[in-house]
Amino acid sequence: MNLATLIDGHPDGDVALVSRGRPTTYGSLAAQVASLRGAFAARGVGAGDTVALLCGNSRYFVVSYLAALGVGAAVAPLNPTSPAPEIDKELLGVTPKMAVVEPSAHAVWRQLPETTRSSVSLVVSTEGHDLPGALAIEDLLVHAPVPVVDVEPSHHAVYMFTSGTAGAPRAAVLTHGNLLANIQQSRVANRIEKGDVVFGVLPLFHIFGLNVMLAAALYGGATVVLVQRFDPLSAVETFEERAVTVVPGAPSMWAAFSQMDTLPVDTFSRVRLALSGAAKLPEQVAHDLHTRFGLKVWEGYGLTEASPVVTTSLGGRWIPGSIGRPVPGVELRVVDENGEDVLAGDAGEILVRGNNVFVGYLNDPEATARVLTPDGWLLTGDIATIDDDGHLFMVDRAKDLIIVSGFNVYPGEVEDALSFHPDIEAAAVVGTPHPHTGETVRAYVVTRPGAHLDEDSVVDHCRARLARYKCPTKVLFVDELPRTATGKVRRHALS
Repeated sequence: MNLATLIDGHPDGDVALVSRGRPTTYGSLAAQVASLRGAFAARGVGAGDTVALLCGNSRYFVVSYLAALGVGAAVAPLNPTSPAPEIDKELLGVTPKMAVVEPSAHAVWRQLPETTRSSVSLVVSTEGHDLPGALAIEDLLVHAPVPVVDVEPSHHAVYMFTSGTAGAPRAAVLTHGNLLANIQQSRVANRIEKGDVVFGVLPLFHIFGLNVMLAAALYGGATVVLVQRFDPLSAVETFEERAVTVVPGAPSMWAAFSQMDTLPVDTFSRVRLALSGAAKLPEQVAHDLHTRFGLKVWEGYGLTEASPVVTTSLGGRWIPGSIGRPVPGVELRVVDENGEDVLAGDAGEILVRGNNVFVGYLNDPEATARVLTPDGWLLTGDIATIDDDGHLFMVDRAKDLIIVSGFNVYPGEVEDALSFHPDIEAAAVVGTPHPHTGETVRAYVVTRPGAHLDEDSVVDHCRARLARYKCPTKVLFVDELPRTATGKVRRHALS
């Protein structure tokens, strides 16, 4: 097997990608991948090697990704907009033999220490020739092709750095078997197929973008419209111009659409699948989109270490706030601090087991042992409840838990309450030390344009919805919240 064959078997004339307005058919994509695979192999890249990708959402990312997998190398997708010190740490962690670098990352590449740059034997530039010693990818796309290398399901495919919202990022090792299993598991409900046009704005260096938005779509024979960065107005134009039918996105994207008062009611009329993941979708946003546009945004849950899909709400009754049920082939438990299954309605940690669960963190057995049990259960650190019908509802991350006078406060619950205030655009909650209660709740609030709020009115709003110990004792008004590339709030940057 080899995950790189996911583009095989589709009609050559069908469009696989649209990048910068330029379509690439499945036949052309397969030919480009085969040529680049030949170029990689001719330069000694193969099993046991790592190829780092510092590329945004472009055809070059896709071709390089599939070519590297096809020769048996592992791929490390990195955020090309990250600062040099972060890129340096990640490169040292995965020790790549080759790096494919897009123009936006050329400056960062030149800022890396000489020792790091010289440790990478081959550098490929996707455009331009301003990187000394770099090969031009277009020159490699005319190389004689070579066949795909057959590998075992346990063969390393991707080193995906986790978001680091609860600590330092680590490279999760995802195998060919992990990634293919999750594509097949999630397709039962999130079926993307020939004729679908997928809005490809999720970053490909994130697992949601890589394996759900891109790989699952190509596996099904759909078209992916690659978008470098999210702009609400441009997105709406793309929906119309490209007849988009599938829109996967992070909650921040859906929140932006809900706040655009001038959008016509038929904005999403061609969209048959609206998916949200990477973080909890505020219920108010889901209700607003349904009320205004008749759009049902189906929420799911996943994490990098699970390749990533664990649950989906598709296939059942639409319940705003629910992350649904486990996809087929995934076992899931919600357990208390003693490892016992919780009763319906009680909060507990999500445990996951299945062929999609990663094999561990690269070169970090201690960190791996903290999250993987000997019998294969992944301890997610995420807190959820489950109702009598088996629907799951996300509460928060265990590491973000705030304990006030011995009572548990989940930031997500407070943030949900804040999201219902008509003048609050976004909010994040963290715990801060308190001499009498151990911890107390602090809220960071972004107000809507033109709104005027004070701390007392925000606290009063929360007290009408939450127990007093859950309410913020301090409210700070900020222009924006620090977020990851997929829109998840980086709480540790606030505390």
